[in-house]
Amino acid sequence: MRALVQRVAHARVDVDGRTIGQCGAGLLVLVCAMQGDTPAQAEALAAKIHKLRIFRDGAGKMNLALKDTGGDALVVSQFTLAADTASGNRPGFSSAARPEDGEKLYLQFANALRNLGVGVETGAFGADMAVHLVNDGPVTIWLDTAA
Repeated sequence: MRALVQRVAHARVDVDGRTIGQCGAGLLVLVCAMQGDTPAQAEALAAKIHKLRIFRDGAGKMNLALKDTGGDALVVSQFTLAADTASGNRPGFSSAARPEDGEKLYLQFANALRNLGVGVETGAFGADMAVHLVNDGPVTIWLDTAA
């Protein structure tokens, strides 16, 4: 699975002009299931993000994790993280999981974060969404369970 994690002051996701998910200080997690990904990888990615030390401590150093800060997460599916741009100018997405598999793994990932005690809200899988955020730092981290 792939994830793009952004430390945010706040974030929200809208569908058809209506807010369906939001979070305060914490993380916006854009997540994509790839072909061959497993439930175990969704669980492992959630655990990694829960412990990722990208929040400032009292000295201003990135030394705290979401588990330490009590922050929330907004989890949004984004199959375009599977983009293959190796040839030509139009990205290919054939390495992304099939939609039915991708949705299951996306929901499993979000639930795994919830089970770790994180307040999680989500976007709508497969919907055309508008994501609004204030990136704190900015801090943006790329994670890939295949790497």
